[in-house]
Amino acid sequence: MEHTYYLAVDIGASSGRHILGHVESGKLFLEEIYRFENELVKKNGHLCWDVEKLFSHVLQGMKACKAAGKVPVSMGVDTWGVDFVLLDPSGAVLGDTVAYRDGRTAGMDAWVEERIPFSEHYERTGTQKQSFNTVYQLAALQKECPGLLEKAERLLFIPDYFHYRLTGKQENEYTEATTSGLIHAAEKSWDEEILERLGFPKKIFGKPGTALRMPGTVLGGLLPEIQRQVEFNCQVVLPATHDTGSAFLAVPAKGEQSVYLSSGTWSLLGMENERPITTKESREANFTNEGGYRYRFRYLKNIMGLWMIQSVRRELGKSLSFSQLAELAQQEKAFTGVVNVNESCFMAPESMRETIKAQCEKSGVEVPKTLGQVMQCIYRSLALEYARAIKDLEKLTGKRFTAVNIVGGGSQDGYLNQLTASAAGIPVFAGPTEGTALGNLMVQMIEGKEFSSLEEARKAERNSFEIKKFEP
Repeated sequence: MEHTYYLAVDIGASSGRHILGHVESGKLFLEEIYRFENELVKKNGHLCWDVEKLFSHVLQGMKACKAAGKVPVSMGVDTWGVDFVLLDPSGAVLGDTVAYRDGRTAGMDAWVEERIPFSEHYERTGTQKQSFNTVYQLAALQKECPGLLEKAERLLFIPDYFHYRLTGKQENEYTEATTSGLIHAAEKSWDEEILERLGFPKKIFGKPGTALRMPGTVLGGLLPEIQRQVEFNCQVVLPATHDTGSAFLAVPAKGEQSVYLSSGTWSLLGMENERPITTKESREANFTNEGGYRYRFRYLKNIMGLWMIQSVRRELGKSLSFSQLAELAQQEKAFTGVVNVNESCFMAPESMRETIKAQCEKSGVEVPKTLGQVMQCIYRSLALEYARAIKDLEKLTGKRFTAVNIVGGGSQDGYLNQLTASAAGIPVFAGPTEGTALGNLMVQMIEGKEFSSLEEARKAERNSFEIKKFEP
């Protein structure tokens, strides 16, 4: 039977995947067609992304679709937020694509706040303070490479850049742009006053009057040279290009009583709102307002997430699987030491295990001595942080939440799901696993008339995938 295929290229901070999706008898079906690793590289003293290597993987995955005889009618790319590429007037990359985990932004928040107090900044943008936000990265770039921004013609976020390479169109997508700290939350456009006060050249953000593009925007077909390489043409449709934006779309919750948790390298915990919340209380709790599908807001807390587990596994040379690490943690249930997972020392440590031990010692809590105790510390700390964030969310919104819906790779971690349910005191519903890719595909499928609305797509999703329940 012939199917109409849609392709989601979902690139995370540690790996990427090409997921083909189609609809059959009202149900959604997914197929992983290609997967690849993504790692930081050291370049000119900074941690950087190899965007050309990543783009080569984008093309390799498209070729895999052709080889399988499953050519998509459309495709779209989503990635993490905040990081960007600068282009010169010819459209070539200018400078290095420095990653958000690099330390160059240290102290840049103070530089920005001399020009715009954070209370005002938050009231305008609704963006939580994180040292790696685009606004601080641009400030660091100005300090380190004076004049580079003036040489640049255009700033494109990582998924924007890949879409440009595919279509030749230089556009900024809304959900990704809202991670920058440079978008006026109420006006849903670049905040020109902030750009002026920080001295960032306005030209790199597009021509005057250029609107941010919404998920569902059709950029058009592939460039001729891309068509020759992959041996087909298809439409490029913007998903919610920030991966959390796509993941939140795929949460199969039915009502507002559910907390959403996109669990991957980062854990993003929150809910959907029609309007941003930029109060003093929200700022002090460090919640953020990120743009969502059809101008809804993802009101959430950014939590360190599975990065800590991934880092330990890398230190071990990947000799143990994630499930084996979870088993080691379960064997050490009596271990009580915990850390604040959001401490900056966990961003890119030389050794995650040694950093965890040092933080436990510094805090005066039980220090892990074995690998299993290190893992138990991570698991318990994450679950407690999720529970705290849920309580904060209830205070800030006046809502009482009755369930947690987890999507993404972390939804497969039964031990973490159970710890979260116990810590939060409410049931956890886990799945689907490929939440980000699924949200990407749902936008394309709505544009392709497979579904008439997001509500219809979510209904099909609930009927298509197993959702596991964990009781407190």
